[in-house]
Amino acid sequence: MSIAKTAADIIADRLFRAGCRHAFGIPGGEVLTVMNSLKNAGLLFYLVKHENSGGFMAEGVHHANGAPGVLLATVGPGVVNAVNTVANAWQDQVPLIFLSGCVDAVDTQQFTHQVFDHTKVLEPITKASFRVAEGAVGIAIDKAITIATTGRPGPVHLDIPISVANSKSEPFTSPNSAMPAQAAPAPSTKLNAARQALSSAKRPLIIAGVDTLHHNAAAVVCDTAHRFKIPVLTTYKAKGILPEDDHLALGGHGLSPKSFDIIKPLIDASDVILLVGYDPIEMRNDWINPWPSDSVGKTVIDFSAEINTHYVHQSTYSFVGHVGAGLKRLTQGISASANIWPDGLPEKIKKTLAQAFPTDEAWGPAAVIDSVRDTLPRNGVVCVDTGAHRILISQQWKSYEPRQILQSTGLCTMGVALPLAMGYKLVKPEIPVVALTGDGGLEMILGELATARDLELAIPIIVFVDQQLALIEIKQRRDQLQNLGVDFGGTDFVAVAQAMGGYGILAETRKMLTSALLKAISADKFTVIACPIGSQAYNGRF
Repeated sequence: MSIAKTAADIIADRLFRAGCRHAFGIPGGEVLTVMNSLKNAGLLFYLVKHENSGGFMAEGVHHANGAPGVLLATVGPGVVNAVNTVANAWQDQVPLIFLSGCVDAVDTQQFTHQVFDHTKVLEPITKASFRVAEGAVGIAIDKAITIATTGRPGPVHLDIPISVANSKSEPFTSPNSAMPAQAAPAPSTKLNAARQALSSAKRPLIIAGVDTLHHNAAAVVCDTAHRFKIPVLTTYKAKGILPEDDHLALGGHGLSPKSFDIIKPLIDASDVILLVGYDPIEMRNDWINPWPSDSVGKTVIDFSAEINTHYVHQSTYSFVGHVGAGLKRLTQGISASANIWPDGLPEKIKKTLAQAFPTDEAWGPAAVIDSVRDTLPRNGVVCVDTGAHRILISQQWKSYEPRQILQSTGLCTMGVALPLAMGYKLVKPEIPVVALTGDGGLEMILGELATARDLELAIPIIVFVDQQLALIEIKQRRDQLQNLGVDFGGTDFVAVAQAMGGYGILAETRKMLTSALLKAISADKFTVIACPIGSQAYNGRF
């Protein structure tokens, strides 16, 4: 005979069965029952200084273990504080279960303190947002996990009334909790035509994106690239699906006009383009119609998790489903043409990219990135904040596996590097994890240094110190606008780190940085390494 549990218990138990072991947030009276149930179910709860950071820590956990992230917020200000991280999960395709407490509907008729409709605020930036109803609690959490983790992943919000959280209910067993089968395109005239185009291609190209991560399709992409001798471009989020020291890997691209100008001739010259899990939400506007939809002699074959409604580009043949299974079906039983890329253009492009983003400067942002890459082991992970440094890192950094460089690429929000690193490190303490951030980005979330201290996370935090919002300052100068709102005073990050319970080191040369990073990787608490690079340090870099 089943034993009735509280609604909060049912939600927590279902999250545990989904692989969730961590939850983040800030307590409030309306969510205390839910917090208690999470702990009893086996989910550790971590206090953060801001709900925004809690969401990014939850994302870091997801990248480390594949389970949905869990964020908890209380009524009113707790919910709206989380809007940024929820919007990021929506645009960056992060499966996030956002639990919030709310005042019971009957009470809102006479009580207005902190009361507004959470679901209406969150509906535009979630895959689903709904209030949990008594008697349907198990259905609600099961639907939330299914919606968050299938198709293109994203955030789902559950608003839990106080009385519902404490109500007793029968446990719910989902009949549909298994993941759907990996759907590949069925045999068709369209598929046969795509197969014929690939088998006769002389200048094929792969552009791979974030869907390859959700579908664990990296191995299929690697196999296809090697079998058919196809060069591979990726978005920033898909970096590492083909190890970037592979001769066919042409690196990640997205926001750099310099890199786009270099690779555009390759796109123009290709006769077959395979779009593998490519979502253009990561790309700058140069990527709008990068190939004409009516190109003669060019076939574009698109494998994606969802149908194209963005209209950023069009394709000759489009297949919706599991991108790995689709690519396998496309290539099954066919072989490559002889003499692929006879003019050697991909090799020339790769050489030009290396020359355009040199790493051999004595000191500066490229030297900082190069020193970190040289020092970090091959399996190391970097979490990168938004700003000028992120564009340069995304072009220059070499990733050897998927999810080795974590960043916000769809929303491009600031303040993400440290919480992403903390979340990842909680799950995989054995992996060296480094946070790379600008000084402006770190100043946004200085309170989370206390979170790193309390959790005893030994994370190196490398700060590009230029006392500017450099990316915006560059745009102001480019548009001949006055310098306004982009410069700020210097912060003594060494002193701040020490005051917050960590280590602080100043690095002004490659040697100093390498020494500091080696110490930080083996330290017993977090280390802030401040790297002054001077103002306007990114001129002409990307």
